[in-house]
Amino acid sequence: MLELATLLARHSLHHGARDAVVCGPHRYTYSQFARRVFRAGNLLRGIGVKKGDRVATVMPNCVEQLEIYWAAPSIGAVLVPLSPLLQSGGLLALLENAGPACVVTTDGLLPVVETAVAGMAESHRTRVLVVGVQTGSALGYESLLAAASEHFVPEECSSDDLFNVMYTSGTTGLPKGIMHTHRTRAMYALLFGQALGINSDSVVVHSGSIVFNGAFVMMLAVLYGSGRYVLASHFDAEKMIQLIAREQATHVTLVPSQIIALLNARGFDASRLESLQYIMSVGAPLLRTHKDHLNRVLPGRLCEIYGLTEGFVTYLDRRDAQRKADSVGVPLGFGRMRIVREDGSECHCGEIGEITGQSPLMMTGYYRRADLTEQAVRDGWLYSGDMGYQDEDGFLHLVDRKKEMIDSGGVKVYPKDIEDVASCHPAVREVAVFGVPHEKWGETPLAAVLLTSPDAITAVELRDWINDRVAARYQRISEVVLMQEFPRSLAGKTLKRELREPYWRSTGRSI
Repeated sequence: MLELATLLARHSLHHGARDAVVCGPHRYTYSQFARRVFRAGNLLRGIGVKKGDRVATVMPNCVEQLEIYWAAPSIGAVLVPLSPLLQSGGLLALLENAGPACVVTTDGLLPVVETAVAGMAESHRTRVLVVGVQTGSALGYESLLAAASEHFVPEECSSDDLFNVMYTSGTTGLPKGIMHTHRTRAMYALLFGQALGINSDSVVVHSGSIVFNGAFVMMLAVLYGSGRYVLASHFDAEKMIQLIAREQATHVTLVPSQIIALLNARGFDASRLESLQYIMSVGAPLLRTHKDHLNRVLPGRLCEIYGLTEGFVTYLDRRDAQRKADSVGVPLGFGRMRIVREDGSECHCGEIGEITGQSPLMMTGYYRRADLTEQAVRDGWLYSGDMGYQDEDGFLHLVDRKKEMIDSGGVKVYPKDIEDVASCHPAVREVAVFGVPHEKWGETPLAAVLLTSPDAITAVELRDWINDRVAARYQRISEVVLMQEFPRSLAGKTLKRELREPYWRSTGRSI
């Protein structure tokens, strides 16, 4: 039996006085946090949630969200984290797919949630729990939690029972619900805990939204290892530095844009971050320029994860981060990887193809979408949609998203190659390269750029500088567009699709 949700009872008994969770003004020991989770489990049962029912959350980072994350699986329910940035229409589509027995939200998000719930078919209408001021038909979380019993008997679950359904951010169409079992999540805790050296002395600080799968990597590992989990409400570079220093954090998870912001923060001082042992980069490739910068000021700490929520992961250990700086590592323990051609045959060393993989972290499929599952998983191999190659030591080198390759006059252009060049200019803080329509070549590369300061360089000067340094003529960019900020997901990822869309809107071609 691999029931991850039962760990809190064990930790409460054996490590009850240790700090477990810190979130804003709340600081709970394992004993205190376990009691709140037990009450939350009884609360959910009290409003009719049964084993196998889905429990959705629509919340910003808060301690109540963490409580539901552990309470729902402990009663055999299936956790469904949903983004608090969703509007009622998008939320309705996901609620109709998930069919939750209840939705837990905050008073600030209640109007959006109630509008979405009202649009559901009567037969699938769900209960709403609200953290904050109780209004209308919504049930008050705090009052019900206070009234719930601390005496708790967890539901007996098999390792193959569903733990959660994670909805992807999606690049086209509606997001897909990715199913993970209790076994899968237990393997997250074990494999990442071992890889990242997480134990009872570890202090993990996390400031990204915990509705995304990347947040589960260290969250599960540190609470499995009876360490301390520190959750910030949102990412702010200067406050993040203060929080790391105050809590003496050993581990932190950041997406590339957050690493860049941290390194350029007014309060940045490497000595204030000396407690850090692991700085994990997730979500997108961290360009070589920024890797080198981080390794100079905080050496021996950077590690990187490339992976899909669907269940294949490679890990670049901090010990290899400089020796193999251009790679994203090797498959995590018990994982396998193949690079394949269009016909499914395996590529040679150094040959670019689609990345496929297997691992103990694999999803059981997309929720209620067997058709999409069959497209993604073929003969037991997960097809990533990403292009890359293996070097002579078996390390994976990412090239680009298959869908983001630029076809310029029949020649494949990989945006990342151009981004690596552009990021070397001292005036460039961030860069995103994508294809735009071109009358002769079909499409051509364009670079959107955030500068370190407004007047650091002109767009024309930067375009010429990049074009003088790219490896091939077909990599030359047609234009540099200087921007104040990039559109980003709640996870902090740059949304290239939104950058591209205005250029393609009038062509009628798919992007």
